Amino acid sequence: MTHNELPLPDYDGLPTGSIESRIRTLDADGVALVLEYERQHANRVQVVQLLDHRLEALRSGAAKPSGGDPAAPAPEAAAGQPGGSRVSKTTTGPPQNPPSHGVPTNPAQPRS
Repeated sequence: MTHNELPLPDYDGLPTGSIESRIRTLDADGVALVLEYERQHANRVQVVQLLDHRLEALRSGAAKPSGGDPAAPAPEAAAGQPGGSRVSKTTTGPPQNPPSHGVPTNPAQPRS
């Protein structure tokens, strides 16, 4: 099975917290697929236990799939956010001088 066959898009990049909330939208068959994939690939103990408990709750009738879209954009990967530094000449600090005892990377200056 490949990750493209999973009911959760980009499953491999989801943190455990997102997996926990996103599997609530899946039925027992969907959770079973994700569990099988997890055991064959990463086999993370915390995720396997999470999936086991959810699958057991769905099969026993203690839980039902919630509404929602498992393919919705993940909040941990906000789209369109600008990257890079916001440092400019107006936000930089004052220039710093080397210590009076010399600079360790410059052997010409005395270190006493």
